[in-house]
Amino acid sequence: MAPLSTRRSSTRRSAALLAVGIVLPLSVLAACSQGGDDEAEGTLTRPDIAATSRGRVADGGSLRWAVDALPATLNAFQADADGITQRVTGAVLPTLFTQDERGRPQRDADYLAAADLVQREPRQVVVYKLNPRAVWNDGKALSAADFEAQWKALRGRDRAYWTAHNDGYERIDRVERGADAHQVKITFAKPYADWASLFSPLYPRSVMRTPDAFNDSARNDLKVSAGPFRVGPRSNREGTLTLVRDPKWWGDRAKLDKLVLRAASRDERAESLAAGKLDVAEVSPAAAARITAAGKHREKGGEGKRTAVPPADRRLRGLVVRKSLEPFYTQLALNGASGPLADERVRRAVARAIDRDAVATSVLKPLGLPAAPLGSHVFMAGQHGYEDNSDAIGGPDPKAAQALLADAGWQERKEGTAKGASGRGTAGRKQAAAPGEGPGTEDAGRGDAGADEKGSRDSGGKAAAAPVRMKDGKRLTLRFVLPEGAGAEVLRSVGERIARQLDAVGIRTEISKVGDAGYFRDHIAAGTYDLALYSWPATAYPATDARPVFAKPQPAADGSLLVEQNYTRVGTDQIDQLFEQASTELDADASRDLVGRADARIWAAAGSIPLYQRPELVAVRPGVVNAGAFGLSSPRYQDLGFRK
Repeated sequence: MAPLSTRRSSTRRSAALLAVGIVLPLSVLAACSQGGDDEAEGTLTRPDIAATSRGRVADGGSLRWAVDALPATLNAFQADADGITQRVTGAVLPTLFTQDERGRPQRDADYLAAADLVQREPRQVVVYKLNPRAVWNDGKALSAADFEAQWKALRGRDRAYWTAHNDGYERIDRVERGADAHQVKITFAKPYADWASLFSPLYPRSVMRTPDAFNDSARNDLKVSAGPFRVGPRSNREGTLTLVRDPKWWGDRAKLDKLVLRAASRDERAESLAAGKLDVAEVSPAAAARITAAGKHREKGGEGKRTAVPPADRRLRGLVVRKSLEPFYTQLALNGASGPLADERVRRAVARAIDRDAVATSVLKPLGLPAAPLGSHVFMAGQHGYEDNSDAIGGPDPKAAQALLADAGWQERKEGTAKGASGRGTAGRKQAAAPGEGPGTEDAGRGDAGADEKGSRDSGGKAAAAPVRMKDGKRLTLRFVLPEGAGAEVLRSVGERIARQLDAVGIRTEISKVGDAGYFRDHIAAGTYDLALYSWPATAYPATDARPVFAKPQPAADGSLLVEQNYTRVGTDQIDQLFEQASTELDADASRDLVGRADARIWAAAGSIPLYQRPELVAVRPGVVNAGAFGLSSPRYQDLGFRK
């Protein structure tokens, strides 16, 4: 077997894997023809941000927003950029297109007067018309020189630039001034459907013009910016990065004086909010439940009920939990590189043995969120372009799963009464309540695997005998890797539920709990697992961003296997071809159709089984408006603030 390796490629996804609140605008072509809500399937969970008109937002003040850690770089195109990098750039740099609550693009008129695909043949040509008022805060106007410098830095020809990816930029032939100083003309050497994804964020020429400037000048500061805020003081000791209202901004004046990003442990956020040290913080489901319980007690009133709320939680009264669904989904990944899962029939058997509805319900229903499994690898429910393609693999059917295993040569043998049918001593154990998830692969909160699966116990209360599958003298056993940290209770409870469902058809699982720090790097990316749970962000540009995630692994000259970001190691030539066609199709509807066809084939290959869209739980202090759980939409930073 060839050794496995990964190649750094498109990292809008990998950098965002642990990110929160990333901005992923859709193609401007879709914007030109966007229809009503009936164009997207699935239930949309709308943003919950206490939306308030600017006239009702107070002028001034500082909003303290919790982050996991201060950003390692402010250059969004470097490999160590993350979701906090995206948050900063969204407030201080041009993002040419933002997205609405359905993930549809909205041209930001503060930067663009227009953006047009003016020519398709013989070469694709796009013309940006810049807002004449748009200037960097050093007084220089945004211009074609900034676009050209960014293209040259990101096109991949000069390895001295430490770039994370060159997606789309490598297809550009030239960038030049248009009819006047406010026009930018971009000519492509190869058609690129996702052209509207380029140049967001846009950096000033000073950051992009040389490798040294690109690599180092924007790591901890941005001396030149163009947004409602500018980068202010950073204190690594206090764990704060302050964004300050920029008086040079030409658009709607930021309501806040300062936006302070403060590094805060998730275990301490509820208390920090109650103590007035934070104003906005994503919290675990357990913390959200405490806040909600305290609020309900306040509403009911009555001294006689005061004991229902622990004394330590009484100070949480007044806080509000904003709820939506993040543009991330949690999946069951099946490593098809070797072992039993190299056989597509076994992977399909795993998929048919899992009740995704039950899994989604156990996580989302207690939070009051739509409890439906996700039907796509590339779009979220309610997002423009979403289609449920899960019928390509079929619904839960234990008999079909058993037939697939038998066809693959795994024959059933009966054993006596099972003592923890999975061999972990945990089958049939009830789990704690209040499930949910936090960012990235380290999902937070307490999970509820629910009651024992139907049929797992006989009338005498003993665990029912689980079938055993054997082939060539070996038992069918899969290593199920899960994170062991305090913030991963939900993943572990979901993993236990899935393990019991697999036990019922004769697929034994050995759960291996590993440290959070190396969970993704040492196991998922390295390929040392059979089954694993982790999350991917949604993308508004699946033809570009989803391709490396599902690309067929290719052998390298040194004998290793180049998997790009396809950590399941499952792919087909047909999937690759559909993504390639989608990336060059300039008709937005046709491109989305090709991506949808690729998604159906990804389902059929059964390397990745989407389970549910992740919950987004954000606690805010009283009076905070236009902030909270943004769902699919982009924050409008100049409107954040406090109610008058």
